Amino acid sequence: MTDDPRSKLLAQPGTVVVKVGTNVLADAAGHLDRHRIQSLADQLHRVRERGWRVVLVSSGAIGAGVGKLGLGKRPTDLPHLQACAAVGQTALMQLYQEAFAPHAIRPAQILLIASDFDHRTRYLNVRHTIHTLFEYGCLPVINENDTVSVAEIKFGDNDHLAAMVANLMQAPLLVLLTNVDGLYNADPRTDPTAALVPTVAHIDRTVTDLAQATKSALGVGGMRSKLKAARLATAAGGAVVMANGSKNGILDQIFAGEPVGTLFLPHNDGVPALKRWIGFTARPKGTLTIDAGAVRAVAGQGKSLLPVGVRGVAGNFGKGDLVSVCDGGGAEVARGLSNYSAADAARIAGLNTEQIAGVLGKVPYAELIHRDNLVVVG
Repeated sequence: MTDDPRSKLLAQPGTVVVKVGTNVLADAAGHLDRHRIQSLADQLHRVRERGWRVVLVSSGAIGAGVGKLGLGKRPTDLPHLQACAAVGQTALMQLYQEAFAPHAIRPAQILLIASDFDHRTRYLNVRHTIHTLFEYGCLPVINENDTVSVAEIKFGDNDHLAAMVANLMQAPLLVLLTNVDGLYNADPRTDPTAALVPTVAHIDRTVTDLAQATKSALGVGGMRSKLKAARLATAAGGAVVMANGSKNGILDQIFAGEPVGTLFLPHNDGVPALKRWIGFTARPKGTLTIDAGAVRAVAGQGKSLLPVGVRGVAGNFGKGDLVSVCDGGGAEVARGLSNYSAADAARIAGLNTEQIAGVLGKVPYAELIHRDNLVVVG
């Protein structure tokens, strides 16, 4: 057996989510490059032949719309960006259909918005759809629905989407294809000693600070977005490879185990599907601030969150909604499903279990969040 983490990762094929951005698929004017898309399709075919189930998260609808509408450059205002996305999404899928046709692969379009991941039923429906597409031998192509999404039309949105899809599918591997070789320890454009970081064991402050050093045409925000996505996926038990999608044959190299790009190792062993949704996918509807004793109990001892440890309640959430659990300094410690509404949680905050009945008239739950519905994320 080898100790090489890449070889171990690739030894057992599973589901891989591959994210490719417009900066990889398009030329300098924002028009999609057919040759680049064909190369991507050819490589994904070979990845499938290795036994992997492939989900492609692809940007490029706006870029395709720019080309179809004959625009000289990408618009900057929201209505025109959404119009480009509406025109370009069909063109993008047509290009993928043409590129996958020689391999007899049917691409299947799935357009998602953030709220699809917040609602448990819709979340599970997406997963069921993808699994059914795998049964038919299709290759799911996922993009954010830019025509109706307001805040998300900005660089980096599909990095986060790809990480959420990886968690949805419990994928052991997420590949982020960008236009830089990976994470550097300094700016390679100005520092001749700058070196690519081949492996990251844990994404902490030291690692995120490197985003300031790794600059590209995408800007600092681009690397920050990818590190945030990598942290989301690795915290849920997956590995992430960030590599330069502009280089010929990069996916072939990755799946051959070659030391390209930056490999981010999983922070945790396999996280159950429900807890992936609770801790790393759905967006909290409120916040519970807890004291130091509760932090130790929840984060250090794996215990439920009791009302006695709660010092503050914010937001408008109902029973069963997802809430964020933060320490006194505002740092997020955990996320979980609340047994009480925001109004009732505020009424019983700081109380012992035997005191709850005196306030609410009964004690429906001893725990504000039961440990089975709680995930430590800090």
